[in-house]
Amino acid sequence: MHTRTWHVDVLLSEQDGRTGAEAVLRTDAGTVVRHRGTARKHPADRDVPEIGDELAVCRALSGLAHDLLEATVQDVEANDPSPRPAHISVDGS
Repeated sequence: MHTRTWHVDVLLSEQDGRTGAEAVLRTDAGTVVRHRGTARKHPADRDVPEIGDELAVCRALSGLAHDLLEATVQDVEANDPSPRPAHISVDGS
């Protein structure tokens, strides 16, 4: 059995009523994948910073997952001798 470790860092920032999150995936092979997510408080909403953090991080991680899936599809197609497009299920079915 071989265990590999990948790291995801999430960086949060706030400026002018907007929350930004950047999710950065680093693999043990040196690959780096990044995605940003943002959130802003509606003027009529209460000021609860954690909500903006949650939404911005959710958007960053969701985008990161999508980018990783796209990279996987490209890698499969690049390593498949047939001309057919790759079909990969996210849930493993």
